[in-house]
Amino acid sequence: MPEAATATEREQSTFVRGLGLFDSTMLVAGSMIGSGIFIVSADIARQVGGTGWLLAVWAITGALTLMAALSYGELAAMMPRAGGQYVYLREAYNPLFGFLYGWTLFLVIQTGTMAAVAAAFARFLSVLVPGIAGERGHELFQFGRLTIYPTTLVAIGVLVLLTWSNTTGLRTGKIVQNVFTVAKIAALAGLIGLCLVVGANSGAINANLGDFWKATFTAPVARGSTEYTTTVLTSGALLLVIGTAMVGSLFSSDAWNNITFTAGEVKNPRRNLPLSLALGVGLVSILYLLANVGYLAVLPLDGSPTGTNAVERGIQFAQKDRVGTAAAEAILGVKGAVIMAVLIMVSTFGCINGLILSGARVYYAMARDGLFFQKLGTLNEQAVPRNALVVQCIWACLLTASGSYSELLDYVIFAVLIFYILTIIGLFVLRRTRPEAERPYKAFGYPVIPAIYVIAASFIALNLLISAKTRAQAWPGLLIVLMGIPVYFWWRRNPGAASAATSSDK
Repeated sequence: MPEAATATEREQSTFVRGLGLFDSTMLVAGSMIGSGIFIVSADIARQVGGTGWLLAVWAITGALTLMAALSYGELAAMMPRAGGQYVYLREAYNPLFGFLYGWTLFLVIQTGTMAAVAAAFARFLSVLVPGIAGERGHELFQFGRLTIYPTTLVAIGVLVLLTWSNTTGLRTGKIVQNVFTVAKIAALAGLIGLCLVVGANSGAINANLGDFWKATFTAPVARGSTEYTTTVLTSGALLLVIGTAMVGSLFSSDAWNNITFTAGEVKNPRRNLPLSLALGVGLVSILYLLANVGYLAVLPLDGSPTGTNAVERGIQFAQKDRVGTAAAEAILGVKGAVIMAVLIMVSTFGCINGLILSGARVYYAMARDGLFFQKLGTLNEQAVPRNALVVQCIWACLLTASGSYSELLDYVIFAVLIFYILTIIGLFVLRRTRPEAERPYKAFGYPVIPAIYVIAASFIALNLLISAKTRAQAWPGLLIVLMGIPVYFWWRRNPGAASAATSSDK
């Protein structure tokens, strides 16, 4: 299509294609690895009970994420444009679907994740600097729901610092990303090695192997209670519980698609985008599975919420769910907590940078389509969308200060899954509606593997809607998405908002 080609040429002449295969792979891996892998296994273990089921949840998550990444590779190579998934939804369906994704991404998904990861950075910094506290009694300012702790200021400071560095050009952003991603991959690999080689103990290993496929659900008798009750799961109930247990592992594995947002800046995108998706997701999924094997080599899965040390509390009842810290403390003692705090700070810092760098490209693409503030559709003299970066930062800081990001992220886990499903269904749609389009890379295992992902992810999404544990969050998440429909039609009809639209995208 001549018009689309013209649009691509124009984008190539403004963006700088400075991301090679290594840079792209580091962006995929760095955006995925945050603090989740060090925390969520505790909740998963309480839900599924057995060692085998804990590992199965992580293995299934890795397999599904890789299936999605391999499917996205075709779309990325076919449409190497800034905005990535937003563009795929727009082209497969219509602009409304693209807008709803961009709307939810800006409102909660990207900015909420940035806020949550920045808050995690600040919390672990407080381990090294006790004067930086985020608990009740250390408030600096409070007005209604708005509460400012020292950790809040640290989190906001990190968001502002990394946003500023990304406004100075793509080169700065990718250097920060590469350095911190390599560091955290090495640190995570080091933790795994420490657990398997130094910390492995026969007591934990024998206990975990003895109840390998035990399926139980452990929950507090009341909200906030330290007393727990355990229920044996039947096969049918286990299947449903696995679906809800995957919320934590899926969230920990999310943001792999962020590389597609920066497609306008990737060198040889038709080759490097699909390859970086496969390499990055594959690497992180293997590391995540091995990390859980490492935890199980050091700590028993079952434990006691009143245990006096990491081994007694086990994985299920690790202090504040910090399984990684519990494993390090079991091996190294008190200094293990300090080492883990540094590791998680490195991990979260790199994750925040990747989220900031990539997210702004979606808002840029929306603005170019006349579906977001006009000035966000421009690049500065360093060829980066500075205005989009700044607006993204402001909203993320507001979410951080209000503390609402945690609740909002609970709401949109369901919505994130729905957009993944719609995007991969879009692969089938585009195969039918644009059979003549150039496809330098075709989805691996098409149509079987994309179909398996759609079916499996749809089951998980439906389970989230009906499960007593998650439905209170899933339905509001759907509402947040649907709220974007009237906003979309207002924006389309508002001449001022639409004035930045480009004729090639209509």
